[in-house]
Amino acid sequence: MSDAPGVDEVGVVPWPLLRSKKLVRNVARRIGLNRAWATLAVVLAGLFAVSFTITILVVSLETVASDLNSNTSTINWALTGPMLAFGVVGPAFGKAGDLWGHKRLFIFGLFFAGVFAALTVVAWNAFSMIAFRTLSATAGSATGPAAMAYINQLFEPEERVKPLGYWSFTTAGAPVLGVVLGAPLVETIGWRIIFVVQAPICFLGVLIAWRLLPETQRIRNVKFDLAGSATLGIGATSLLLAINRGNSWGWSSIPVLSLFSLGVFALWVFVQVEKRAEAPLLPLKWLRTTNVVYPVMSQGFNNFAYMGGFFTVPQLLEKGLGYSTSHIGWLIIARPLVFSIVAPTASYFTLRAGERRSGVVGSAALIGSMVVLSVVGVGTSDLVIIAGLALSGIGQGIASPALSGLVANAVDPNDIGTAAAVQQLTTQMGAVIGTTIMVSVHEATLSQGVVESYGYALLAGAFAAGLGVVCAARVQPLAR
Repeated sequence: MSDAPGVDEVGVVPWPLLRSKKLVRNVARRIGLNRAWATLAVVLAGLFAVSFTITILVVSLETVASDLNSNTSTINWALTGPMLAFGVVGPAFGKAGDLWGHKRLFIFGLFFAGVFAALTVVAWNAFSMIAFRTLSATAGSATGPAAMAYINQLFEPEERVKPLGYWSFTTAGAPVLGVVLGAPLVETIGWRIIFVVQAPICFLGVLIAWRLLPETQRIRNVKFDLAGSATLGIGATSLLLAINRGNSWGWSSIPVLSLFSLGVFALWVFVQVEKRAEAPLLPLKWLRTTNVVYPVMSQGFNNFAYMGGFFTVPQLLEKGLGYSTSHIGWLIIARPLVFSIVAPTASYFTLRAGERRSGVVGSAALIGSMVVLSVVGVGTSDLVIIAGLALSGIGQGIASPALSGLVANAVDPNDIGTAAAVQQLTTQMGAVIGTTIMVSVHEATLSQGVVESYGYALLAGAFAAGLGVVCAARVQPLAR
């Protein structure tokens, strides 16, 4: 007999020992997954804490303007500023996290988001309130790339679809929930109390993250791309501001044309800088990588329709059909409710159908949503409206995790934070451009009737989602 315990004379490990070893491996793997999910919960909670307030005042602008002795046009910058900042600054934070570690960037972002949320509580005029909200979103934008980086570090490629579903729900669902919850919260307890609550939540998140989050891998001896960050920020901000202000300032006005020109020039300079950068903020090879450029473009087009529709439909119901605030509230809750169910569970569909098919199906559902909502009019059943809204939640919930998974698996693990930030920038650009263009279409067609004009706006969203289908169809499926 062999001297080795548990091995017989022919060198075969007995079945009980095999079972015990398999059990140990399974337990170890289960413990690892539990820690991974606990870490994911921490980073997504932080991301939710900073992103749900970006849109929470959208239906309460008049209340805030009255309290600060201002007007809604000015206070609207409390929405535009944070949305722009959250998208534009993300790539810089993504690269910084890749270089210096996402744990410290996550804690930094969450801490200062809480600081500026607390300062928002004591804002004394419109300017201070807008500044504090924008700075809070700027700091908080560090949490998005960090969350994606942790998903990449903690989960194997074949396991990422489900956690990416939760990430997608948080990034896309939190601002939507902010819109839904904003009006009743402001009417019940006032707008300042929202940030009284947000600040300690951020600080609590900092303490938990400090104790529980593991460090991420860092790239050594590489310089940060300051020139790339500056030129991308200037270019993207200028273009988004031009699109956002086109209606109010006039599309042919000097300020809007100047912003467009500055944006195009700054982005041209950005490309030239990235060609020579030692550690480019945006590796230009990604623009030639099928599973980066097409999924990101599809997400941008989808968010055009998703967020554009979310801002347009409540106005259709209020101004076009005369529905009460409470009636509108329980109707539009269908979209985030369905999204919250579909996004975390869509992984089961994606694992069977594949990422490309999921992207196409999700984008197609968004087309269906826009078309159904575009024919809403006097006498339309509430069930039809709910079905149209639910289709948006289904489409975004299926497409977003699948497309994010393609990007995560197409880039070098050291660049995952940067890739997530590029997605964050693209989706925010899609949201700003979508809401602006759909409002412009509505205003341009008002002569044909209020309800009809909103229908045309929603058809513009359907066209954008159609482009999302085209882009999703171009991606390469992952090998199983």
